[in-house]
Amino acid sequence: MSFIEELKRRRTFGIISHPDAGKTTLTEKLLLFGGAIQIAGAVKSNKIKKHATSDFMEIEKQRGISVATSVMAFDYNSLKINILDTPGHQDFAEDTYRTLTAVDSVIVVVDVAKGVESQTEKLVGVSRMRNTPIIVFINKLDREGQDAFDLLDEIEQKLGLRVRPLSWPIGMGSNFQGVYNLYEKKLNLFRPHGKQDDEVIIFDDLNDPELDEIINPRAAAKLREEVEMIESVYDPFDAQAYRDGKIQPVFFGSAVNNFGVKELLDCFCDIAPSPLPRFTEERTIEPEEQKFTGFVFKIHANMDPKHRDRIAFVRICSGKFERGTKYLHVRNNKLMQFSNPTSFMAAKKEIVDEAFPGDIVGLYDSGNFKIGDTLTEGEVLHFKGIPSFSPEQFRYVNNTDPLKTKQFQKGLEQLMDEGVAQLFTRDMNQRKIVGTVGALQFEVIQYRMKGEYGASCDYEPVNLHKAFWVTCDDKKAYDEFYDRRRRDMATDKHGNPVFLAESAWALQMAQEQHPKVQFHIKSDF
Repeated sequence: MSFIEELKRRRTFGIISHPDAGKTTLTEKLLLFGGAIQIAGAVKSNKIKKHATSDFMEIEKQRGISVATSVMAFDYNSLKINILDTPGHQDFAEDTYRTLTAVDSVIVVVDVAKGVESQTEKLVGVSRMRNTPIIVFINKLDREGQDAFDLLDEIEQKLGLRVRPLSWPIGMGSNFQGVYNLYEKKLNLFRPHGKQDDEVIIFDDLNDPELDEIINPRAAAKLREEVEMIESVYDPFDAQAYRDGKIQPVFFGSAVNNFGVKELLDCFCDIAPSPLPRFTEERTIEPEEQKFTGFVFKIHANMDPKHRDRIAFVRICSGKFERGTKYLHVRNNKLMQFSNPTSFMAAKKEIVDEAFPGDIVGLYDSGNFKIGDTLTEGEVLHFKGIPSFSPEQFRYVNNTDPLKTKQFQKGLEQLMDEGVAQLFTRDMNQRKIVGTVGALQFEVIQYRMKGEYGASCDYEPVNLHKAFWVTCDDKKAYDEFYDRRRRDMATDKHGNPVFLAESAWALQMAQEQHPKVQFHIKSDF
């Protein structure tokens, strides 16, 4: 197969939602349809011992939530599908923001009962800033929920989307009979699983009296009325408008019952974009370019705790990546060779000889990479938009076992490299402060330090409002600022100066007294 053919058959997307909307369950079912797994795991279950394929960290299995982005690949209908299942929990939003830089489209999962929730709003906002193509999947139709039209109005208002239903529910909860697929003109009848397989009927004329016999006259009349309303109220579906981020198709289903998922996947394969251009500070990178480029959007330590491996996830943007070839690590300005690059099926890995734009490869890393790094065939490029955000919560971190100091330092360093949290060292006393987006990350760090590094840590409160990276073109002005504010100064893990503001007032005072110093809320300045 030629390079262009390989490129055109790639589809790389992320799945985003508020926690508990069914995102990881949907991922499982997509993998099931793709033949990547034989049995779908339960995300939360006391009876079923098999856990979700994408939740491979021990803490995820115990708590039933995703706290790290998982990467999975499978073939379906001659296409190569790359799924990035992201954490829904708001405490891990930063990992999700970075992951969204590596996808070409997203599927947003909405709970039919709960509607649009806060985390969904934030994540869709990030996607819309990049005009990322979005498909909406309204989940849990086998339960009672909001009226479908009301829900579409809420999605348009809260998320700022222009929706177009491509399937439509027949009933809901105990009266749920199935969906009518407007995209393929098919009637999909729902059977609670365990009874019999769902029935699919080609049905291109809803006025056919046979519809009354299949789903009963009352439901048939309601379906005809609602479909007529859809066709008159909503814009006709246009695949190019979807790819341009101007219209968002909507599907209805029940992921846990495997219902409506195949229709979603088939339409996605049909309309979703192949790899899109990526932007660097120097120029735009087109995927069709022959020379390889890629960037690190995620680092994960200890994917296999037995081997203490550290893997950098690289999104390939152009050209062909080949095993054993030397590539330029732009930030370090050195050539690197990778003898065992891997592709992923969650925690399962296999060595790949070549990969193409849209693919995600894992590179074993001994500490050379950080998030945002670029690999090329020699050109100096810097990819845009992979920032570290200022944390919301801060705590001093202490080593509680002096005999494990080495393990404590290594564990802290590697977990910070992943972007789980940020580490600041106070200039005054060298005390280490961990900054996170949410409280759950502190628990995850403590858990992983113990389980993966054999190190124990605890925390002490520290009263801080925000951390700001500082820059200043005037050395004299910066020295004066530093001398006056030394007690508030720290360095991040890369040695950059950071101002730790105890309050909004303290920040305002520092800005007024030192106008030549710039304060940055994120680190990609």
